[in-house]
Amino acid sequence: MARSSADFYEWLIRVTNLIRAQQEPDEREPFDLFVRELGEILSFDALSKYDATSATFHWYAGPGLEKLGEELKRIYAESVEQNTAESQILAVWVHAHQETIVLGSLDQETRFSTIPYMREAGLQSVCAIPLSDPHRHLGSLVIASVRPDAYSPEDVRFATLAANQIALAMDDTINFREAQRARDRLALLLDLTNRVVSKLDLREVLREICANIRRVMECDAVGIALPGPENRELYIYALDFPEGLSIEEGRELPSGVKAIVERVSESGEALILSGEEFEPEPLWVPAAIRSAAYVPLKAPGGTVGVLTLGSRSEAGFANEDRGFLTQIGCQLAIPIENAMEVTDLRDKFAREKLYLEDEIRTELNFGEVVFKSETIRSVLHRVETVAPTDSAVLISGETGTGKELIARAVHDLSSRRSNAFVKVNCAAIPGSLLESELFGHERGAFTGAIASRAGRFELANHGTIFLDEIGELPLELQPKLLRVLQEREFERLGSTRTLHTDARLIAATNRDLDEMIRENQFRSDLYYRLNVFPIRIPPLRERPEDIPLLVRHYVRQFSRRLGKNIDVIPPETMDALVGYPWPGNVRELQNVLERAAILTVGPALMISSEDLSVAGHTHPLPTLPSRPRRTALDEAERERILAALEEANWIVAGPKGAAARLGIKRSTLQWRMQKLGIHVLRSGA
Repeated sequence: MARSSADFYEWLIRVTNLIRAQQEPDEREPFDLFVRELGEILSFDALSKYDATSATFHWYAGPGLEKLGEELKRIYAESVEQNTAESQILAVWVHAHQETIVLGSLDQETRFSTIPYMREAGLQSVCAIPLSDPHRHLGSLVIASVRPDAYSPEDVRFATLAANQIALAMDDTINFREAQRARDRLALLLDLTNRVVSKLDLREVLREICANIRRVMECDAVGIALPGPENRELYIYALDFPEGLSIEEGRELPSGVKAIVERVSESGEALILSGEEFEPEPLWVPAAIRSAAYVPLKAPGGTVGVLTLGSRSEAGFANEDRGFLTQIGCQLAIPIENAMEVTDLRDKFAREKLYLEDEIRTELNFGEVVFKSETIRSVLHRVETVAPTDSAVLISGETGTGKELIARAVHDLSSRRSNAFVKVNCAAIPGSLLESELFGHERGAFTGAIASRAGRFELANHGTIFLDEIGELPLELQPKLLRVLQEREFERLGSTRTLHTDARLIAATNRDLDEMIRENQFRSDLYYRLNVFPIRIPPLRERPEDIPLLVRHYVRQFSRRLGKNIDVIPPETMDALVGYPWPGNVRELQNVLERAAILTVGPALMISSEDLSVAGHTHPLPTLPSRPRRTALDEAERERILAALEEANWIVAGPKGAAARLGIKRSTLQWRMQKLGIHVLRSGA
């Protein structure tokens, strides 16, 4: 079609203005406009535009050539699948080599697989021109005619200039789409950040990320790997697929994915795998993932995990996405790190509350030991010696001697004092449940295990675990405890995952473990591991000089608690308390004094023979040098009553009577007088 240069340039200006007049460039509209306008200066019967950025074709086929377009689409799809498009498809070859091809006749052309179909459709000549601008190679334009030698050099020049205009329109469309995509992504990222930044629960944060990140990145799967609580190894904490496929939290990563995730975590750089680089792992098989992006979650304090995105497309992620992916990783790392810290602290405080809240001591200030004897001073010296170490301690002594108090003193003087002190009484828990109590269990490990539960060794991590009554530990559990002492590792009941603990072990017993070893009731190797640093607490009868201090301490304590003012301990009462053997040790002394404080009326502590026998022992009561202990107590009370009667001129009742002077009721005084054989006559006692 002959046209002057003036006509062509007038056409070119008009087409340029029409393309630029479009408010929002669309890939199809410039092509349709170009087809309509190009027909005014060039003669063609078929036209195709190949867009290399999206690997797509736009076709125009004149009357009678409609089937050709469908046939060429089929050939292109097959060649792409066989990876032969560049060598067999004319439009792809022109784009790849950036060369213009003009064929005046198709009869002898054999280089391209599309030519025979074009020839069969009646096309005789072709002009193929690369589409490019100063920034990139965009594709190619192919013009075909049913006439042979349809395109002269002048026509080719005009077509090349026209192709430059459509290349500019394509570039504008690409830039517009990239800008729009970046704007949409930033808006979605801002929305996602606002959704998660206010949440402090880790599960809620991960749930929000998984639910919204697929919108941001237009991907098909999202996974988040975070370090486990026991070590720094990465585990799957969240995995989201469109079909709702779920995965157990804390599951170990498959070996192939684990190596990639660890590499990304260490390098701190995003990694995109597609095509031959991507190897399908069992993790991705359920969702048919064919490409993946691994993004480090980099917080100010370091990498906290790895975000994994999967796509069912082989080219789901481009290298140009790395910058935005890195930005996503940095934005999401901060709320994840905050949630991890808050969740860890909350779990720690919740666990410690269960086991430590009831451990607040009201009888004694924490770590306070009341003593005067050299034997207890020697015990505390050994406590000070072993406390700074992490060695196991075995505390032995009779029941009620204060073994737990000594264990607490060891913990309080150690570097672990800011962490948990977890107590387990091996005699108070049935043997069938003790393993679960010590080492924890998984859901379904046994009947009634409806949820996973952390064991005491997990709770005591970086702290101290105190195993009281260690001699009652079942023989079948002793090898597992021995492994914890030796290897610092164990498994929950019903789990194969090995957990690690850094808990210091303090054990206590009132039994003779040597005798138990001889009777095959206790393992000797476990005993040697426990008995690294033995501490023996002497019974109360071996340190009678401590009894007066303990008596005064407990009497003051019970007086405050009961709202009384008991500030006098008669010498006879103290002598009786010091001379008693106390088979129940400090615990028995404490109980006796509490009962006496409840019964005492007035400022002086009153302990009768019945009060002293509250413990119920058949042990014969000790004697003072001159008289039985029972007589001493009774006579001490008798003398107090007689003294009060004498001061009251032998008047029992009334405001100035003996009952008022003793601070007791008249009926109570009369009952005690009758019990002690005191009778008041008119002339006196």
